[in-house]
Amino acid sequence: MTFMKPASLKIAFIGIFALSIAAHAQVRTMEKVRFLALGDSYTIGQSVTVSERWPVQLIDSLRAKGIACYDPVIVATTGWRTDNLSNAIQNSGRTDYNLVSLLIGVNNQYQGKTPESYAPEFYSLLDEAIRLADGNPNHVFVVSIPDYGYTPFGKGNQPSITAGINAFNSVNKSITEARGITYIDITEISRQGLDKPELVASDGLHPSGKMYTEWVKLILDNLIVEKMITGTEPKPSPALTLFPNPTHSSITLENLPRTTTHYQLTLRDTTGKSVLQKTLTVTDGRAVVDIQTLAAGAYFYELSGNGIRLTTGNFVKR
Repeated sequence: MTFMKPASLKIAFIGIFALSIAAHAQVRTMEKVRFLALGDSYTIGQSVTVSERWPVQLIDSLRAKGIACYDPVIVATTGWRTDNLSNAIQNSGRTDYNLVSLLIGVNNQYQGKTPESYAPEFYSLLDEAIRLADGNPNHVFVVSIPDYGYTPFGKGNQPSITAGINAFNSVNKSITEARGITYIDITEISRQGLDKPELVASDGLHPSGKMYTEWVKLILDNLIVEKMITGTEPKPSPALTLFPNPTHSSITLENLPRTTTHYQLTLRDTTGKSVLQKTLTVTDGRAVVDIQTLAAGAYFYELSGNGIRLTTGNFVKR
């Protein structure tokens, strides 16, 4: 079982010059677009031809605008859950893509997994997507899970499917936006499947090439590709250490950059909800945070300094 996703995003790849251009401006690149698409059947294009897959259509559209691109690399298989994709990524060689997409989760929902179990796996995959984008979160975007309840396959159980998809999308959207990464909500487009049969593939479940074209149009409405060079954009600081992990009553943040004077720590649960916000007191590059009031479970942290996001991660409270 697999599923598709439409998209709408704004990603600016800044090059040697700081340029101000309109969304529909003519652009030229100094470096080729190297695009990695991560996902499941919606990304590999189950039941459509290779040329109709949305990652292929996206690259074809960029080339039509005069933008140099390599052929897209697709790491996706029909039926994959988050854990399947994670295992596949571990074997991925390159980490210098300048555009990475992530679309995953429908099979978690279809196979009866819970949003709570999906959350930490999705969070980890987002980290992996950033790593594959050479550590640059500005070159990553996430696509929401489409609603297969609006297909001939799913219409008999549409209310239940829709409720499940909404729950999973609530998780991936919260986590994505908390990480400051572009989120593309294509779910409403997918809900046109019953009213517009031409948007559904011949298998009665997956999107057709025409549906994928709609996704690409939405992406291009918001996608700005400027001059692209590597190494010019800031990356999250790798210096921070959090310990112990797992922990019981407190966490210690160590190796905090001395150049920052005001640190803000936000902790979120596995649904993306903020459960603690604290201004840190730093001594010799170290801060200790009391978490005794938090329930046992997995948590995600975000550290900002002087208004700039520095790093993110996760830990477990026993």
